[in-house]
Amino acid sequence: MSETTALPACVVNSAAYDRSGQRQDISLDAISDVLAVDDGSFVWVGLYEPENALLDKLQEEFGLHDLAIEDAQNAHQRPKLEPYGNSLFIAAHTAQRQHDHVCFGETHIFMGPRFLITVRHGASLSYAGVRQRLEREPELLARGPTAALHAVLDFIVDNYQPIVSDFEALLDALEQDVFSESYRRGTTRRLYELRKDLAKMRMAVAPMQDILSQLLRTPTFAIPDIIRPYFRDVHDHAVRVGDSIDTLREMVTAAMNVNLSLVTVAQGEIVKKLAGWAGLLAAPTLITSWYGMNFVHMPELAGRYSYWVLIGIVALVCVSLYGYLRKIDWL
Repeated sequence: MSETTALPACVVNSAAYDRSGQRQDISLDAISDVLAVDDGSFVWVGLYEPENALLDKLQEEFGLHDLAIEDAQNAHQRPKLEPYGNSLFIAAHTAQRQHDHVCFGETHIFMGPRFLITVRHGASLSYAGVRQRLEREPELLARGPTAALHAVLDFIVDNYQPIVSDFEALLDALEQDVFSESYRRGTTRRLYELRKDLAKMRMAVAPMQDILSQLLRTPTFAIPDIIRPYFRDVHDHAVRVGDSIDTLREMVTAAMNVNLSLVTVAQGEIVKKLAGWAGLLAAPTLITSWYGMNFVHMPELAGRYSYWVLIGIVALVCVSLYGYLRKIDWL
């Protein structure tokens, strides 16, 4: 194998692993030389937002399909799995929590019988930790690029779960605000933002389930039987995360409906109270307005105690009306 030379900044790792899982760093120019020798080794290259010229270089070294390279150059791909001859191209969406917001990125993966290339775009945690963990267990790397592919996909799916758990905690807090005594306008906005984030998460997780299912069925690149249970386990995790997201979406929708219903009920209570007090004011206003008219012949107009009788009648009407409105819970 060739000696390692200085790698471009966007190349996070470039290494070859022999049949015993031992690592040796290599340059990009040495990749084709390593692959030319059928000694059971494989090459793993990790990139972060590479330039098109570098992808063209890798296409030359690995013999990648033009359409796969074209997809990798465009960082806005839908999650998918595409077979190209004896290699596979996988586009997966990643999620990462940054400053109380969920940001999404993409990982494009090329896999062949003796190579694995991971290309990260946008919000995505580094796979350096995945690589280091596998290097501590060389017997896994000795199984070839499918073991490394499983580790990468497992890492992507595992990163979904903490975000969903944060969504669950946020929903619990928002439910407390929904049932609080005072209406908070920000609660509705936060519920809407949560539902939008859940929809984006659903768009990332649901296709991952399809990708893993296709990997288990694809005839293009058969996964060894010893690795297959690990892929099924990742698929089960993705299904579990997808189910949690669907449940949360339904709960958020219900919380939004309950929130709006409670606001409507509260507004109705306010209108009832205003109507009750308006009724109390209308009774004395009606009586006194009659006696404000310029008519000579009116009941009790000339009586000695007419003023006090009128006050008593107004007070009796108001007290009776107040008692009735309290009884029907309008005041």
